[in-house]
Amino acid sequence: MWTTEGTENTEGGSNGEEAAFRVFGAHMQVLFYLSHMDYKKYISDSPPVSVIGMGTWQLGAAADWKLLSEKDAIRIVEVALEEGVNFFDTAPNYGQGESEERLGKALRHTDRSKVILNTKFGHTVDGNIDFDPGKIRRSIEGSLRRLQIDYLDSVLFHNPPAELLNGNRAPEHYELLEKLKAEGKIRAYGASVDTYEEMKVLLDTTKGSVVEVFFNILHQDTGRAFEQAEAQGVAVIAKIPLDSGWLSGKYGSQSIFRGVRSRWSPADIEQRGALVEAVEEILAPDFRLPQAALAFCMAHDAVSTVIPGSGSLAQLRSNLLSLDKPLPPGLIRKLQLFYKEEVQPLRLPW
Repeated sequence: MWTTEGTENTEGGSNGEEAAFRVFGAHMQVLFYLSHMDYKKYISDSPPVSVIGMGTWQLGAAADWKLLSEKDAIRIVEVALEEGVNFFDTAPNYGQGESEERLGKALRHTDRSKVILNTKFGHTVDGNIDFDPGKIRRSIEGSLRRLQIDYLDSVLFHNPPAELLNGNRAPEHYELLEKLKAEGKIRAYGASVDTYEEMKVLLDTTKGSVVEVFFNILHQDTGRAFEQAEAQGVAVIAKIPLDSGWLSGKYGSQSIFRGVRSRWSPADIEQRGALVEAVEEILAPDFRLPQAALAFCMAHDAVSTVIPGSGSLAQLRSNLLSLDKPLPPGLIRKLQLFYKEEVQPLRLPW
């Protein structure tokens, strides 16, 4: 529910949605649609998590494509909380530590037991990659300090080398994580991975109880391990659900990219644009692409939470609208078949 100083009123929005308004004299400005959040199981020692969480890479002033002020970053988190979001995903290297710092400031007056915080290890504040087990404790303590908390709900290896996903080949890492659990500094651990093969090794060889996976309409391969994760009680976080913006409706075959997105070649862009058009045709006329993309991820029982980024209140609002219109099973099957027949053979780059 929106809360703010001044006059507040709620009225029915379009399509039966509720809208929040603030009144300025004779003028009424729409602020937000009130979401109806759902929650799922995460780990045994945490409350249920909001099915839409919040990826916080964009909260750092050093985010790749634009600058976000601390005031705006904190306001986005505050509104997310008001809308029922209680899961926040971050990492030390997001904004060179600034994402964690701003998130900590935004949450400092919030009941710690009501929010779930997930961070990572391996990509450092100063931009280096270092998975030395001797650095795990220091990294976690740095995250705790920046977030202004005394424990983390979960810590993940941040896209580590393949050998670190195998508990039999990296026992020192996992023994230390178990020790940190016993000390109460963390409640769960796991890894952030991109492929089915990586996910499978983690599930088969470790006691990790959380896995963050690259999963969306155009990248469904990790879904092959969802049944095993669910059977083992391992929480699944769906990352990159809008496929780095391709499923947001903003990009097409003529788009030009800079920064981290310049990794795509002209051929990649043309190919991805054509696939997005095909997905939009499957969804038409009843579903908009960005909301359907998030709803697709949420429709999988194994997925505890989906973590789109929110670099603005408008993005946050767009993400939350996906709660209003679940995808019917028949449409989910069409999207799964489209992936199997049209997308999987292409082996799309991330």
